[in-house]
Amino acid sequence: MKIILLGIQGSGKSTQGILLSEKLGVPYLSTGHIFRDLAKEKTHLGRQIKLVMNAGLLISDQKTLKIVSDYLARPEYQAGYIIDGFPRTLNQVENFKNGIDLAVYLKISDKEALWRISGREEVREDETLLAIRKRIDSFHKFTDPVIEHYRQKGTLIEIDGEQSIEEIYKQILKALGKE
Repeated sequence: MKIILLGIQGSGKSTQGILLSEKLGVPYLSTGHIFRDLAKEKTHLGRQIKLVMNAGLLISDQKTLKIVSDYLARPEYQAGYIIDGFPRTLNQVENFKNGIDLAVYLKISDKEALWRISGREEVREDETLLAIRKRIDSFHKFTDPVIEHYRQKGTLIEIDGEQSIEEIYKQILKALGKE
């Protein structure tokens, strides 16, 4: 099964991705984690990614597609995957060759996203208030059309992401027929 998790920063994509990966037996991949790992590397690509992320901007479609496609070409992802933070733009949707079975949208308000991120114990370098606000704006500008694309295709499950972790998980499993 190939599932993508969509939602604004702080919506719980990583939490649900890990839970679903364990339940469904398919690997979980977070583009945010990949990019943060790359940003730590002392390479040209690492420095570029770090600058873009710390400014609250999106990594270019071309770079994102290449990085995600390279990861998904690995043997462990051949039987399926759960990926979060991708695709973020319609261009990424149109050029993503691996395909998906289902898109799960964890919907939370901008206010809830800011509250959750500011309440994290571990504050990351790319989570300044300005960067978070830019990411929220980018989400609405670029990813809202992606959500609408999957809604029109009939492959979108929309979940109220402001519920408890357990309730969100239960609703996703129900929608997948895996309760």
